[in-house]
Amino acid sequence: MKAKTTWILVANGAQAKVFEHTGPGKGLRIIDELQFEQEPLQAREIMADRPGNSIGSQGARNSGGVEYSSDPVAVRERRFVENVAAELEKHVQKDAFDQLIVAAAPTALGNLRSVYSKAMKDKIMAELPKDLTNLPTPKLEAHFADTLAI
Repeated sequence: MKAKTTWILVANGAQAKVFEHTGPGKGLRIIDELQFEQEPLQAREIMADRPGNSIGSQGARNSGGVEYSSDPVAVRERRFVENVAAELEKHVQKDAFDQLIVAAAPTALGNLRSVYSKAMKDKIMAELPKDLTNLPTPKLEAHFADTLAI
């Protein structure tokens, strides 16, 4: 019987990595082409180029600034995880792995869940609502020892 290939996505709103596990005793191997990162920005940095206030012809302050209807940081992070999911989806279509474990910061996990395809959902064997992106690989292995024979 062929060992199942398990991919583990570790993500938050600014970085994501995919690891591969091919069977007991093999540990985790990072998949180099599936590492994603965007520079984390504060809302004030994202909105820095918005129009400012000006003085109108009557001398009163005229607020020409645009008010955002949503949190620009949250929107940016949602787009990031949606792009990560789209990349994973390409590999789902190629049947590159048999099962998937997702460990993501709670907000990122919610954003991911909203864009999973049926095929992706069928491959998910476990989800962990936790940000593990900054852990070294040996410590990651310990987090998944109950789920996988690492």
